[in-house]
Amino acid sequence: MGEAKEHGVRESAPQYVADDNTEVGEVLNASGHKQELNRNYSLLSICAIGITTGNVWAALGGSIVIALYNGGPPGVIYEFIAVSICYWMIAACIAELASAIPSSAGVYHWASITAGRYGKVIGYFAGWWNALGWVFATGSIASILATNVVSMYGIFHPGYEWQRWHVFIAYLLINWVACAIVMFANRALPMLTNLGLFLILAGVFITILVCAIMPSQTGMGHATSDFVWTEWQNQTGWTSNGFVFCAGMLNGAYAVGTPDCVSHLAEELPRPRINIPKAILAQYVVGCLTAFLYVIAIFYSVNDLDSLFDNPWPFPLAELYRQATNSRGGSLGLLIVIFLPTFSTCIGCYITSGRMFWTLGRDKALPFSGWIGHISPKYENPWNATLMCGVVNTILGCIYVGSTTAFSAFVGSFIVLTSASYLAFILPNLFSRRRHVIPGPFSMPDPVFYVVAGLASAYMCAFIVVFCFPYAVPFDAQSMNYSSLITGGLSVFVGCWWFWIKDRGYVGPRAGIEAVERRLSVEDSIAGAGGKISAEKD
Repeated sequence: MGEAKEHGVRESAPQYVADDNTEVGEVLNASGHKQELNRNYSLLSICAIGITTGNVWAALGGSIVIALYNGGPPGVIYEFIAVSICYWMIAACIAELASAIPSSAGVYHWASITAGRYGKVIGYFAGWWNALGWVFATGSIASILATNVVSMYGIFHPGYEWQRWHVFIAYLLINWVACAIVMFANRALPMLTNLGLFLILAGVFITILVCAIMPSQTGMGHATSDFVWTEWQNQTGWTSNGFVFCAGMLNGAYAVGTPDCVSHLAEELPRPRINIPKAILAQYVVGCLTAFLYVIAIFYSVNDLDSLFDNPWPFPLAELYRQATNSRGGSLGLLIVIFLPTFSTCIGCYITSGRMFWTLGRDKALPFSGWIGHISPKYENPWNATLMCGVVNTILGCIYVGSTTAFSAFVGSFIVLTSASYLAFILPNLFSRRRHVIPGPFSMPDPVFYVVAGLASAYMCAFIVVFCFPYAVPFDAQSMNYSSLITGGLSVFVGCWWFWIKDRGYVGPRAGIEAVERRLSVEDSIAGAGGKISAEKD
């Protein structure tokens, strides 16, 4: 009798059918929504999106001078290795859930499932945090590209003094060109992302070669191995080098902190339960390896560290590349080499952020959900949601003109927001011992899962706090880290909206939540009747 009851409960568990051949117009079993998007992406193109959206070497290079304050070159290298290990564990947890529940909603859907009876509210917050983090990441990449363009002009005009509005004009052009490509060229995106993959691999190869060869040819010489590997330089004002190391991991996290990007395309490629984990693996193997080799090469080409901090251009790599090549033309060439793949990253961020907001819109989690959650029949993509992301980033650009501190506060909260969204599904999945999830083709054995998920959760719990500390001391209103303020303020707004919509039509990812609620209802009824349900797996 007890065995029969136990069997009945398991049949009530969320049964995500592994239908990887779902046709357009049919229900996608994992999300409970009508299949509205065409499956345009192949395994190669989805790997290309992961690698181009991550673009680890270019993202790390774009923030290299900020990173140098936390330990100098050795700090950058070892902090990057440490944070990469942590994100490999997060990526493994994401790959497992993407294999079990392939949904464009990603962490929003998974948190709704793994949190059991609290999934509706936890999933709601996870979705908002993730979507906001991605739209801020898009603005951050656009700003890096804009400062790159201004620096390209500045290296050939020694008397030029750049102004914020100069960056703003470049920012607007880059922002809307990238947004328009995603909005109007949906069918061409697989080809464009493949081109972006080529640019990333060719760009890092060319840059490494130039930085490795040119210093010896120009007579400037290479930096010493001690400078690159052992000479710790704490320029933050914090007295604890251990804390400086931990705080410096933020710069590496900014580069590798995009493990969920391909999961938001789960409804646009065949066999997502198998191909999404493969794409995540490709993203991290290529991203971490190229970034590691890149930072070693550029640090060996530095001959005047102080000039990197005092350079007159908004994009510090312009001065680093000038030192490496000992010429303005060489610096311009390498700036173009990093600009092109980074523009592909901006396109990838628009793909991800637009689809994330679309999934929230189709579940009525946003204001104007009917409009944002609409798929354009003409362009066959979440056109409205992508347009909304472009408008949000334009507003961020206007904030930049008024205050770089305020702009940095928004885009700098990307890591904290996305980390909170990852924690919202990994921690409940850990505490519930994965009982709400039917495993997919990629599933970690129990001992491996508990170690990986436990360490990943511990990392995020600790470093969400660390990453909110001021970057340096002493600090003032201009140099303060406002990530906690932005994250907290936006969470309050999101919480207010939750109380407005929770009884006015918001349902969350329907299929998954309803299945979990049915299972919990059966378990409660059995427990009330004195039944005993074994939690062990068959």
